[in-house]
Amino acid sequence: MKDFIIPWGDDRDLGTPASKSDKTVTLSIDGFDITVPEGTSVMRASALAGIDIPKLCASDNLEAFGSCRLCVVEIEGRRGTPASCTTPVAEGMVVHTQSKKVAKIRKGVMELYISDHPLDCLTCAANGDCELQDQAGAVGLRDVRYTTGENHYDPTGTGALSMADAKRREGPGNHHYIPKDDSNPYFTYDPAKCIVCSRCVRACEEVQGTFALTIEGRGFESRVSAGAVDDSFLTSDCVSCGACVQACPTATLQEKSVIEMGTPTRSVITTCAYCGVGCSFKAEMKGDQLVRMTPYKHGKANRGHSCVKGRFAYGYATHQDRILSPMIRESVDLPWQEVSWDEALTFAANRMRGLQEKYGKKSIGVITSSRCTNEETYLVQKLTRAVFGNNNTDTCARVCHSPTGYGLGQTYGTSAGTQDFDSVEETDCALIIGANPTDGHPVFASRLKKRIRQGAKLIVIDPRRTDMVKSNHIEADHHLPLRPGTNVAIVTALAHVIVTENLIDEAYIRTRCDWDEYLAYADFVSDKRHSPEAVEMLTGVPAADVRAAARTYATAGKSSIYYGLGVTEHSQGSTTVIGIANLAMLTGNVGINGAGVNPLRGQNNVQGSCDMGSFPHELPGYRHVKNADVREVFENAWGVPIDPEPGLRIPNMLDAAVDGTFKGLYCQGEDILQSDPDTKHVAAGLAAMECVIVHDLFLNETANYAHVFLPGSSFLEKDGTFTNAERRINRVRKVMAPMNGYADWEVTQLLANAMGAGWTYTHPSQIMDEIAATTPSFANVNYELLEERGSIQWPCNDDNPDGTPLMHVDGFVRGKGRLIVTEYVATDEKTGPRFPLLLTTGRILSQYNVGAQTRRTKNSVWHGEDLLEVHPHDAEVRGINEGDFVKLASRSGETTLRATITDRVSPGVVYTTFHHPDTQANVITTDFSDWATNCPEYKVTAVQVSPSNGPTDWQEDYNAQAAASRRILPAAE
Repeated sequence: MKDFIIPWGDDRDLGTPASKSDKTVTLSIDGFDITVPEGTSVMRASALAGIDIPKLCASDNLEAFGSCRLCVVEIEGRRGTPASCTTPVAEGMVVHTQSKKVAKIRKGVMELYISDHPLDCLTCAANGDCELQDQAGAVGLRDVRYTTGENHYDPTGTGALSMADAKRREGPGNHHYIPKDDSNPYFTYDPAKCIVCSRCVRACEEVQGTFALTIEGRGFESRVSAGAVDDSFLTSDCVSCGACVQACPTATLQEKSVIEMGTPTRSVITTCAYCGVGCSFKAEMKGDQLVRMTPYKHGKANRGHSCVKGRFAYGYATHQDRILSPMIRESVDLPWQEVSWDEALTFAANRMRGLQEKYGKKSIGVITSSRCTNEETYLVQKLTRAVFGNNNTDTCARVCHSPTGYGLGQTYGTSAGTQDFDSVEETDCALIIGANPTDGHPVFASRLKKRIRQGAKLIVIDPRRTDMVKSNHIEADHHLPLRPGTNVAIVTALAHVIVTENLIDEAYIRTRCDWDEYLAYADFVSDKRHSPEAVEMLTGVPAADVRAAARTYATAGKSSIYYGLGVTEHSQGSTTVIGIANLAMLTGNVGINGAGVNPLRGQNNVQGSCDMGSFPHELPGYRHVKNADVREVFENAWGVPIDPEPGLRIPNMLDAAVDGTFKGLYCQGEDILQSDPDTKHVAAGLAAMECVIVHDLFLNETANYAHVFLPGSSFLEKDGTFTNAERRINRVRKVMAPMNGYADWEVTQLLANAMGAGWTYTHPSQIMDEIAATTPSFANVNYELLEERGSIQWPCNDDNPDGTPLMHVDGFVRGKGRLIVTEYVATDEKTGPRFPLLLTTGRILSQYNVGAQTRRTKNSVWHGEDLLEVHPHDAEVRGINEGDFVKLASRSGETTLRATITDRVSPGVVYTTFHHPDTQANVITTDFSDWATNCPEYKVTAVQVSPSNGPTDWQEDYNAQAAASRRILPAAE
């Protein structure tokens, strides 16, 4: 397959992993001297010398296995013909890879493989992309001497046992033949073509860490198995990450898209648009058709791995539900009317300017999306500041991770994670709090699980028993199943143990932190009211378990903290982030490789949307709008004055709309009606506005209240950058032309110009140049650098020209680290007789956020509806059985969904996801929010659960209103 864009890195499979040794050795291979790191295999050394040794069981993302015997070589002074994949180099070694002896052995080995393989190459889906086919040619195999004998392939195919032969053995047909398994929606398993190289099994173990596959049987009966006898690839533990498919050298495991569309002919390197891991992929194409997404081995975030979403769930980009023509309507009770781009933009511009003339300059605003590129997000916040003339800009990043920005900014001086994903390989202890990486950040989870299997300690603080607590071949050393809403209490209790048992790193604190502040903090945290024993009744976690976890974290060596929305989406989210930062400073676990504090960003560009100034009080680079020197930078760049007063956050916009003072909204790529809390209040705010512009791929829930719909473009249709959870700026490259005619940044520019802006960008690289010119942490970032390096981690400037994988190495960005008192304040959301249970929410592996993308793919096979997890005790006392419809009610509203009975949750706690609009889980959540950032408290809602016969009145009314709001009239002739 021809590579269209391979911007960096050798994309060849070198057979075995690279050695990490600093020592080198020199050897001779076929007369050529080569120097490689000690521990390198002969196979890899040969490949680096430009000499490819035939192989089938070897791959450079797997440990050497040595089973296929195709890679044998001769080494002077050694007997026999060792496998080059399992033989390490040695100083002065002389290797012969092409002698007559090894050529004869390789051809004989290949002949045995081919003797039990269907020779249907011309019609095989892997034709042209099959390693068995390639290696047969490489060893010069031209015929097979063996006559037809027992085999494993289709009895109706060429070379299979005849029916007569079969009858003489065990009855009709080929009793060794196993039919193809088509159960998985994305790939097939054809045992007839399996050569039992074990690469799929090893990939499942070593790369993914699921251990779903095994080799069953012995000798001639050996075959890959996905579980028990009756299991298929759909019903087994397989998580459809695609590692096995990518590892397979034949058509045994094959993407259905390749079977249907044929072998791709070119590829483009781009970045996944799902979670905040930021995986790099090769989008493999035939013309303008995307055939498959293959994880790129040189992607520094994913290192060649993927999950089911990034690997397979890209079909939404061409789904029939996509809206490709602009639409307008005078009021939301009327059908949509398709119009031209000019007509839609003129309508929108006139409406928005009219509202400002009638209600004032601050009566309109924007919402940016964490799913859009940095360049697009930058333009949207520029639109409100430079064109609307106000600071009414907010982002979905605020409703998930704004406490990260505040908490880490206050303690360390920068609003981002401190270490890169590679450093997990060096960590000795991982503390996961309020995060479920196997479902939310699965590629990172695989890397973390690998480190846990190597012996690192694991602490999980979560109300649920997630897969990180216990799954195949990993088990947490400590699980603290705290009561939702008590994060601050548990984190402060950990600090209490560390300080009172003198487990601190005093030298680090004296050098890197303010010692007087430490003394004040130590005095606070040492108080007995913060002891594990004192907070046990509050948190529900036994004091002994808290003490043991604190000791493990403080004494393991290099300790890393990874946290997610289970930390930030609380009324004390910022306080918990501060407490987490305190733990790391107390123990000296910031600024060294293998240790740090790391927010696991939920969406692909949460970090970037924050960096780009999407908050109403901050310009790009986290600089407050009140500072005249900061405004001057942007006023000079943009040629307009900037309002020094912070604007409105999303909740304030909605409140103001209900009050009649906020009238117009441009919402790009965000569905606030489904994703924001207290759905009824969101609906009331939107309904009160006179112009809502939705810019998206689909008619989402927010569009029910829109007056203008501007069709968006998917990540496959645009150029730009995303910034992942480790501050890594990755290129997004256009794979196909925008189906709607424009990339999203172009649509924003068209709207701005319709309102008189006069912007003249012709490519996103120009927008990045403007970002770099105005934002210190991006000062040296440009597309040329990204093409050269592949990616870069900010800050990237004159002080850090190569980027910054590890933050706070020589000192904190703010100077001295701040240890801040973390007083626990209970949420105002309380359980009681009417609402005795606590609801917490989260994600599931197969679905993503509000489901707009993944629900339009075959991922719904695994999760077709949101379910309510209920503990068996709570279910029994309420008369609820598995699969029953239940009513979930809170002080804010009620909805119905099916229940599933599980002990993953503790008694008194229920849990659901929020991927399906039919459920609308956020009609239940309250409007309580973080004290510092207004981040909603999604994770603590007092509820009652009771049996139900079907949808609530609200659900039925909502569905009827949604259906009516999506009527579309055909375009006028």
